[in-house]
Amino acid sequence: MRLLAALILIASPTFGQERIPSHCIAVAQGEASVVPVALQDGLEPNAVLIRYIDHASFAIVTADGTVAVTDYTGYLGTADLVPDVVTMNNAHSTHWTAAPDPRIPNVLRGWGEAGGAADHRLDLGTMLVRNVTTDTRGPFGEGARRDGNSIFIFEAAGLCIGHLGHLHQIPSDEQYAAIGRLDVVMVPVDGGYTMRLEDMAGVVKRLRSSVVIPMHWFSRTSLDSFLAEMSGQFTVVETGGAQIALSLRDLPSVPTVMVLEPAYID
Repeated sequence: MRLLAALILIASPTFGQERIPSHCIAVAQGEASVVPVALQDGLEPNAVLIRYIDHASFAIVTADGTVAVTDYTGYLGTADLVPDVVTMNNAHSTHWTAAPDPRIPNVLRGWGEAGGAADHRLDLGTMLVRNVTTDTRGPFGEGARRDGNSIFIFEAAGLCIGHLGHLHQIPSDEQYAAIGRLDVVMVPVDGGYTMRLEDMAGVVKRLRSSVVIPMHWFSRTSLDSFLAEMSGQFTVVETGGAQIALSLRDLPSVPTVMVLEPAYID
């Protein structure tokens, strides 16, 4: 109940607030440390809360109560939370739903429904949501689909937060340029349904994000393999919880993998 009360408290947007410029195409600067914060403790004005819900779904919450949910499947938990925007990728039912809650005002699909590429740039005031498309493959690596996946980028509180979706390909130089700087990245680490762990680790190292959050793991085996792959260049932190609060001034001085434990919003 405390969690639900806190979500309701922060989920009432304060109109007139403006988004802190994030300069996501610029080079990251500055050093600090990451401090996990419980949701019910509230958010500092220039902070963003990231809550791992399940599989590839995260809630991204700004201090004014703007809520985005990634790879929305239709179920967030027993709390009656209506996000301001949800994103989806149609790899299978664990990444999208054909019947999203009709109360959600913005439903962004990561694939083009009319045959072309999805192209999103949604400005919610304190949060900007945009996408960069990548190709997907069919079952068993066959039947490539052009622009079938979207990497969604959320710009809020000066941070650039990227969700790689159901990534099947190493991005091209043009795609890396369109993504820009990512301070925080959610990365699938299943090791096969998306990409081999070695290739996924290479993508993460190329992005050089300050905070890396593993997702889309089906067992500790693939997660531990990814952590071992990254441990030489990244600090690994097992948070033991489902959420962290981050601000631009609190980014770690060395690249850090933050392991969150998924939990529905109840």
